[in-house]
Amino acid sequence: MYTEQQFDLKSIDGLSERQIDAHLKLYSGYVKNVNTLETKIREYAIDSEAHAIALSEIKRRLGFEFDGMRLHEYYFEALGGAKEKEAPTLLGLLEKQYGSEGFIKEFKAVCMMRGVGWALLYHDTKIEHFHIAWVSDHELGHLAGCDIILAMDVWEHAYLLDYLPSQRKEYVETFFNNLNWAVPEERIKRSLA
Repeated sequence: MYTEQQFDLKSIDGLSERQIDAHLKLYSGYVKNVNTLETKIREYAIDSEAHAIALSEIKRRLGFEFDGMRLHEYYFEALGGAKEKEAPTLLGLLEKQYGSEGFIKEFKAVCMMRGVGWALLYHDTKIEHFHIAWVSDHELGHLAGCDIILAMDVWEHAYLLDYLPSQRKEYVETFFNNLNWAVPEERIKRSLA
């Protein structure tokens, strides 16, 4: 069974406690749904022939719920805490690939694309290369075999209590103003290991 992680997000400049609490409740639902689906899969697997259709649908749904849970963990883990840009390994590699300001500019541009979804920074360990990608539904569009280094939730539920849909740019700035660079720094170090 998966355990709901706890995040210390009381002092996020630009996101209200009401917004954070609503978003955390959504995350909590993903954890609950993953556990429920895992339980059902085990139950139905006892007689998989009799439950073949239900099993296939539940397993399909698991991808959405699981990725929703995990992407929110990536997102919340990197918010708050020390906000200094103390990430020499990550920032050095990003500068090498994107130039001095290229990564931030390109990542923000992906965040501003029309639609709802996730902006993700991936690290491809096979060729030591970064990709910035958009994932609309949690389980669709991921880059196989790549490690997620940074995840930004740009579904409207992440900011709608504090910002209008037309104010997504302000929300994106809020995310970067509250980003704890030490978290993606640790992720890249694990990815490089």
